[in-house]
Parts: sequence; structure tokens; C-alpha cells
Amino acid sequence: MFQSVLGIDVSKETLDVMLLKDNRSAFGNFSNNEEGFSKLRRWLVSQGVESVHACLEATGRYGDGVAEDLYQAGYVVSVVNPARIKRYGESKLHRNKTDKADAALIAEFCRKEKPGEWKPLPASIQELRQLVRRLDDLQDNYQQERNRLSSGITSSWVLKDLNDHLAELSRRIQELKKAIYRIIEHVPELKEQCDLMVTIKGIGKLTAARLLAEIGDVTSFEDAPQLAAFAGLNPKGSRSGKSVYKKTRISKEGRACLRHYLFMPAIVARKHNPIIREFCDRLEKGKLPKKAIIAAAMRKLLHIVYGVLKHKQPFDPNYLQKLAIPS
Repeated sequence: MFQSVLGIDVSKETLDVMLLKDNRSAFGNFSNNEEGFSKLRRWLVSQGVESVHACLEATGRYGDGVAEDLYQAGYVVSVVNPARIKRYGESKLHRNKTDKADAALIAEFCRKEKPGEWKPLPASIQELRQLVRRLDDLQDNYQQERNRLSSGITSSWVLKDLNDHLAELSRRIQELKKAIYRIIEHVPELKEQCDLMVTIKGIGKLTAARLLAEIGDVTSFEDAPQLAAFAGLNPKGSRSGKSVYKKTRISKEGRACLRHYLFMPAIVARKHNPIIREFCDRLEKGKLPKKAIIAAAMRKLLHIVYGVLKHKQPFDPNYLQKLAIPS
């Protein structure tokens, strides 16, 4: 359908791109900022590109800007789970691990697999996502300052400065939480989804807001396992014939922030959510390591979140059993 495809390998600072047009290819490198996006669009024009299918991995916040910019410029954009591209590369015996080779692999994947079209999230979700990510940043800063307090500092001036900064960070964190809750209260769809999620034992209001911010439109995922893969919580094992030579682990090829958001809720759900408790008890009897049980609980909890949002029904163990949500 598209004569030209553009593979984009995204990092925090740069965009490495590979253009496949007709029977030729062209490589470019651009800054991952507004100026770089503008130069990328001019470069595409200089390459004689009128229409292009651009593809990049769903790497979190670093790819959001270029995806939005290319979409607004009228290009078709796909944002794909990294696990899909990795599997495609393995099937092609892709060995080179350079930015240029990665961009070429993404372009080849795009041309061959023709992934679905990505569309920007509604303005309310974009605002919620930015607030949530800013909250994450401030909470990380707060923890770093807390750690410095216990690092052996004896200077009274430095100690006072640290405590003053902690107080300021605490105030800003509380203000951000209020802003997050205001958005949810003022957007009916978000409020409905949040109210549904907090009926799940283990999911609090802030966790619900964080999950909504990163998941976006739950209907964009075909099923619960696809959402789990998006979070990097899908099982990953290595096999040789009938013999497993590596323990099954989670892939971690997805949104790391989703795994971070689900860690403590899974521990709480392990004690207070009957479905998660029964599920973990079964795994414990199989002598699964504690870390693996927590990871499985995180995945199960995300499956329940998917079921509740997809079917627009509050959490109910009997109802969820009828849905036969997979483990």
C-alpha cells in the first residue's frame, strides 16, 4: 500500500532513521526535539517522499514527540511493541546491533508486516500522562534527596538545605496529585474507568490514574495478553527441542513504568484480592521463586484491569471467572 517506509530507532537524544523507497535506502540522524522533527520532515521532502509509512517502537515518552509530529504532518505512523520487532529480527537472523541496523530492521518490519495505524491520544489522556510522568520525576527526586540525608552528611547548612528541598518537593508532589485527580473528576470517561479500576482490590486511585495514563485506549489491545506484552509482563522462555534450558521469565520488552506501577499493587493484592491470592497460592505450591510469583501476580492483575475496562463492569470474582480471563 505504501511505496515508502521509514524505520525510526528512538533514543532519548537522537532519532536514527532508515528510509526504504522503491529499490533504494537512505539513512539519516536527527535530534529528538522539535528542531530535529522539522529537519526530518525537510529531509523526507528532499528524498522525494510524498507519502510514507513511519514505524517506531513503543519505547515510552521518547517516541511520543516524533510520532505526533509525523502524524500531524499527514504521514501514516505505527507505534509497535518492541517484542514484535525483536521476534521479526530473530526470524530473519538479525545479528547487528547498531542504531543504523536497528532502524533498517524496523523499516523492513514495517514494509513486510504493515502494522496498524497509530493515532494520538485524546487531549485529556495526553495531559494526564504528562502530569503522571512529572509526578514520577518529582517522586524520584524526593527519594534521591532522602537517600542523601542518610549518606553521612554532617554539615548543618547542607542538612537544612536538603530538608527545605524535601519540604518543597513534598508540596509540589501533593499539588500534582490534586491536578491528576481533578482531570479524572472532570472527564466523565476517565472517571468511569478510574471508578471501575478502584473496585479491584490492590488498585488505588493513584495507581488507576497512572495505568490509565500509560494504557490509553484499552480497546486498542486485542486481548489481555497483548496488554501484558505491552507492559513487558508476557512470559519469555528459551527451549531446545523438548528441553527448557533457561527459566521462563517476563520479557521486560515493553513499558517499564507499567511494571513499576503494578509492583506494590500486586503485593497488596497477593494478601487482599481473592483471585490473586488463590492464583499465587497455586504458584507457591509449585515452588516458584518469590520474584516470579510477584511478576505473575502483576500480569494477572493487569489481565483483571483489562477485563474490568473492556467489559465496563466492576471487579467481582465470580464475574471474572465467567469471563475466563487467562492466567
